[in-house]
Amino acid sequence: MDFEYRDLLQPGPAPLWQLISVASIAAGVQFGWALQLSLLTPYVQLLGVPHMWSSFIWLCGPISGMFVQPVVGYISDRMQTKFGRRKPFIAAGTALICLSVLLIGYASDFGHAVGDDLTQRTKPRAVAIFVVGFWILDIANNMVQDPSRAFLADLSRHDHRKMRIANAAFSFFMAIGNVSGYAAGSYSKLYKILPFTKTDACDLYCANLKTCFLIDITFILILVIFALVTISEPSFKPNSDHNDAFFEKVKTAFSSFGKPMWMLFLVTALNWIAWFPFLMYNTDWVGKELYGGSVDGNPQQVSLYDMGVRAGSLGLMLTAATLAITSLTIDPLSKLLGGGKNLWGIVNFVLTTCLGMTVWVTKKAELSRRSSPPHSPPAASVKTATLVLFAATGIPQAITFSIPFALASMFSSDSGSGHGLSLGVMNLAIVIPQANARVDDKRTSGCSIWRWQPTGLRVGSCFLGAERHLRPHHSS
Repeated sequence: MDFEYRDLLQPGPAPLWQLISVASIAAGVQFGWALQLSLLTPYVQLLGVPHMWSSFIWLCGPISGMFVQPVVGYISDRMQTKFGRRKPFIAAGTALICLSVLLIGYASDFGHAVGDDLTQRTKPRAVAIFVVGFWILDIANNMVQDPSRAFLADLSRHDHRKMRIANAAFSFFMAIGNVSGYAAGSYSKLYKILPFTKTDACDLYCANLKTCFLIDITFILILVIFALVTISEPSFKPNSDHNDAFFEKVKTAFSSFGKPMWMLFLVTALNWIAWFPFLMYNTDWVGKELYGGSVDGNPQQVSLYDMGVRAGSLGLMLTAATLAITSLTIDPLSKLLGGGKNLWGIVNFVLTTCLGMTVWVTKKAELSRRSSPPHSPPAASVKTATLVLFAATGIPQAITFSIPFALASMFSSDSGSGHGLSLGVMNLAIVIPQANARVDDKRTSGCSIWRWQPTGLRVGSCFLGAERHLRPHHSS
C-alpha cells in the first residue's frame, strides 16, 4: 500500500477528550454560519443591494470551497512545522474569521466614515466592504473546517470507530453552533449587551448583527485556542518518493480512490443536490407557500410572510436540536445496523420522505387558506406538521454531516492518501451542487418547492445501487 505519510511515533488513537476538543471548533464556525444564513441576506438588502444580486454574493461559498479546501488540504498534508500540519491553517482561518466578521458588522460605519450618504438607499462603500468581508469569511470557514476534520482523522489514526465517533462529535457541535447562532440572531434586543454597537450609520438590526458577530469572535477564539494549546499533533513525515506538483497530486488522488470513493462522491453529490435548495428556500417556502404571504404584496401579505419566516426560523432551531440529539446516537446506531454505510442508506430514505412530505404540507396549507377568511394564517394542524417536518430533517442532516466524512477518512486511510487532500477533494461533491443551487436561485428569482422536491425523491432510490460499493477494507 502506498502511504503518502508515515506516523513517526505510531501511537494508538488519541483520547476521547482530544477528539471532542477539536470537534468543538465546529460550534464556533457554525455559530457564524447560522448568522450568515439568518441575518446576512436581509442585511445586504438594508445596504441597498437588490435581492436578485444577493445570490451572486453567496456564490463565494461554493467557489471558495471548490478551490480553497483541496489546496489547503494538499498543503496541510505535506507541511512540516514545529506547530504541526493542521494547526497553522486552523489558527490562520480563525484569525481571518475574526477580521471578516468585523468588516461585515462594521460595514455601515466604515462606509459612512469614508463618504456614504445615509439618506441614500444604496451605500456603495458599505456594500464593497461587506462583500470583501463576506468573501474572506467564506474562505476562512473553508480554511478551518477541512484541517479540523483532517486533524480529527489524524488523531484517530487508523481506528475506524474513532473516526466515526470524531465525525459524529463534529456534527454534534455543528448543531450546538446552529442553535446558538439562530437563538442569538433571533433576539432583537441583544445589542443592549453592547450598546456602543448602535450608531448613526447602524440601526437596531445592524447593531444586533454586530453584537452577534462580536460574540462569535469570543466564542470561536476560546474554542480554537483551547484545542490548539492543549493538543499535540501526531508527527508525520512525507515519503521522499512523492513530491508531485499540486495538480498532479490531485490527479493521483482521483486515480487512487477506487470504486468505493467514487460511489461516496456520487451519493454525497445527490444528497447535497437535495439539501441545498431546501436549506436556501425553507423559510421562504413557509412564508410564501404555507402562510400565503409575499415580500412585495400588500401589508397583510407582508405580515403573513414575516409570520411564516419566523415560524420557519423556529423550525430551523428544532432541526438543529434534532441534529444534536441524533449525533449522539450515531455510533450505537451504526453498530446496530451493521456499519455507517447502512445507517446512511436508511436515513437517505428518511430525507426522501421528508422532502416528499413538503408536497402534502403545501397542499394542506392551500386547502386551509381556501376555507379560512382572507389573509389568515394556516390552521394549527399545518403549523404543527411544518414544525414536525423541520424537526425530522435533523435526523438525516446529522448523518450527512458525519458519516460521509468518516467514510472518506477511512478510505483515504486505507489507500494511503492524505486526509486533508481527500477530504478537500470530496468537498467538490458538495460545492458543485451548492453552486448550481445558487445560480438557479438567481435565474428563477424565488422559491419553488416543486424544483427541489423531485431530486430528493431520487436520493434514496439511487443509494440502493451505490450502497453496496461503499465498503472500506475494514469494517465501517
